[in-house]
Amino acid sequence: MRPLTLAATAVLTTLSATAVQALPSSFPTGTTVYDPERAYNGYVLFPGGDRKTHLIDMNGNEVHRWDHESFPPVPLGTARDSGEPGHVLVQLARAETLPEHASPGNGLTNASVAELDWAGDVQWQWGSQDAPVYQHHDMHRAENGHTLVLTADLREINGLDFEIIDNAIEEVNAEGDVVWSWSVGDHLDALGFSDTRLRALKDAEDPDFLHLNTAVPLGPNRWYEAGDERFAPDNILVNSRNANVTFIVDHDSDEVVWQIGPDFPALQLNGELGRAVDQTVGSHDTHLIPEGLPGAGNLLIFDNQGNAGFPPSKQGFFSSSRVIEVDPSTHEIVWQYTGSQSGRAPYSFYSSFISSARRLPNGNTLIDEGQNGRLFQVTPEGEIVWEYVSPYFGKSMPNDDYVTNQVYRAQLVDYDWAPEGTPREETPVVPDCERYIAAPGCEPDA
Repeated sequence: MRPLTLAATAVLTTLSATAVQALPSSFPTGTTVYDPERAYNGYVLFPGGDRKTHLIDMNGNEVHRWDHESFPPVPLGTARDSGEPGHVLVQLARAETLPEHASPGNGLTNASVAELDWAGDVQWQWGSQDAPVYQHHDMHRAENGHTLVLTADLREINGLDFEIIDNAIEEVNAEGDVVWSWSVGDHLDALGFSDTRLRALKDAEDPDFLHLNTAVPLGPNRWYEAGDERFAPDNILVNSRNANVTFIVDHDSDEVVWQIGPDFPALQLNGELGRAVDQTVGSHDTHLIPEGLPGAGNLLIFDNQGNAGFPPSKQGFFSSSRVIEVDPSTHEIVWQYTGSQSGRAPYSFYSSFISSARRLPNGNTLIDEGQNGRLFQVTPEGEIVWEYVSPYFGKSMPNDDYVTNQVYRAQLVDYDWAPEGTPREETPVVPDCERYIAAPGCEPDA
């Protein structure tokens, strides 16, 4: 086993108003498990707790860094940028003047976003200190070269007697002009809130009660090819973390044409597949699995099972997260991952906020357990074949006194995404089972 760096920083992370998890004050970081034959190999792009953007190889070696925050970093395919490898979308600067209710979590802090090349030079920029755009949580480069950006603003809306943080999706062209926009505050009546939920929402007086965290074009998919116009490739899949609802916005009509939530059946703890989607809580990184990958056309959802909803959804006895794959035509769960599927306790896999999951070409899934900075690949059966713990600590939330190694979203890119000659290593990493009894591949004595 390769020597592992020890992060000797005491970490105590508040997970919700009711649940607190204590982490060890010292633990291994870097790549802790790696089976090159069974993992899908490439580079992994992610934002560090140090508010920089990192690219690592499978052995955890940092092969490149951009000295800018990324919430999230977006790797650009060469066909949709200048044709050069290694371009990313990042946040260029935080706003110097902040509006009321501003915090890094609700999006009212970011002045500008930018496309950076491999050298870190700005190739495209939207927003400035004089005209902040308040981007948050998501952005994507569309096939037509435009950039979709989630933004935030303060506004009053009918039916609520408090100011809300309204989230918008704005489509920006190469010249920085907004050519299309959609505001969720104008479509609350389409999201399916019951009278009970509306009363709870008003009583909470939470200005960030929606908190959108995903806005992604559907892209080519089998549902549209079969004639379902709701799944047109230009339509936008949107997720509300705080309201527990996921929906599709028609890019032409601005109407909500498909959704799941905010009302779900109670969580089924038996884990049987083929059941309707049960209670998600505070989910992240909801997207259709792209064409060409196993499960293409299904929804992949990191279901945090943290704290969200109006009224708040009940948590299970154990605080534990899951990743679910959902058939959007039937709303049935067809695959899922929980900590138990890796032979561990349910609570061994948990992130109450942030996090992501991405399907890989060989059928594995890359999972980001964001609050703990833990990235890992699982096989379809749940076996962990690669695991990495971020060594990049910092004050991810500037107003807090503690430091963390949290990772908002992680994505694997193929080797040819980076410039030719970028180094990489593929050396197996086998855990020391005498020191790390519960590590993947270790069988503790009965």
